Amino acid sequence: MKRKEKIATIVGIALLIIFVVGFVFGIYFFGLAGVFKVLGVHYESIWSLVIFVIGILIIGIIVELFAKVIYKLSVRNLTGKIKVSLIRIIIEGLSNWLVLFTVDELMNSITLSLKTEIMIALFLTLFEIVFDDEKDKDDNID
Repeated sequence: MKRKEKIATIVGIALLIIFVVGFVFGIYFFGLAGVFKVLGVHYESIWSLVIFVIGILIIGIIVELFAKVIYKLSVRNLTGKIKVSLIRIIIEGLSNWLVLFTVDELMNSITLSLKTEIMIALFLTLFEIVFDDEKDKDDNID
């Protein structure tokens, strides 16, 4: 490839990555803003909510790595969809709650009650499972 083609390819891939990351951030940002509005959670500014979402995404990636390993090891010898689903909900719910709790404790501008943390963690867990199941169904069709 020529130099211009290489640069165009790199710029195109970079823009695609920026778009995907922005899209995921936007879903979490507007989703949490809506959930906070419904649950009556007060935050000082939009920037505190932005920092909260960035914290959730960064800490969530780290915790998610460990949660996936624990889940895979836990269900390796289990049979039955109900048991496997229950284990998944428990592990993902606990990991989501741990992330929310950690970010909440690190920030002073947003304060969540324990009940609110649990409700948001369950909401995120169900949200992740629904979209992850759709991906799994698409994989099984091919």
